Amino acid sequence: MPGKRVPTTSAGLRKRRHLRVRAKVAGTPERPRLVVFRSLKHMSVQLIDDVAQRTLMTVTDAGLSGKKSEKSTAVGKLVAEKAKGAGISKVVFDRGGYRYHGRVKAVADGAREAGLEF
Repeated sequence: MPGKRVPTTSAGLRKRRHLRVRAKVAGTPERPRLVVFRSLKHMSVQLIDDVAQRTLMTVTDAGLSGKKSEKSTAVGKLVAEKAKGAGISKVVFDRGGYRYHGRVKAVADGAREAGLEF
C-alpha cells in the first residue's frame, strides 16, 4: 500500500511486517498460500489462491481442547489432512507478520508432520 501510513501500534507494526512478507509470497492454484492468524485465545489457518483471489479452506481451533500450543499443532495437522483430501500437497507458508516462534511454528510443524510440503 504505497502512500498509506500504517499506525505504529502493535497491530499496525504487525500489519507492516505482513505487507513486507506479502510482497514476496503469493499463492497459486497448484501451491496455495497457508496464512496463519493468531489471536490471544485462538489460531486460524487459511489456504488462499491469490491468482483467483479465493479462499480454498479455513481451519480454526474451535472445538479443540488442550493447551494453546497443542491446539495449534492440531490445527496444522487438520489443515494438512483437509488439503491432501482436496489434492493439495505443496503450500507457501505465510506467517502473517508474526515471528516464526511458538504457536506459529507449532502450526507449521503440525502441517509438516501430516505430510504438507512447504
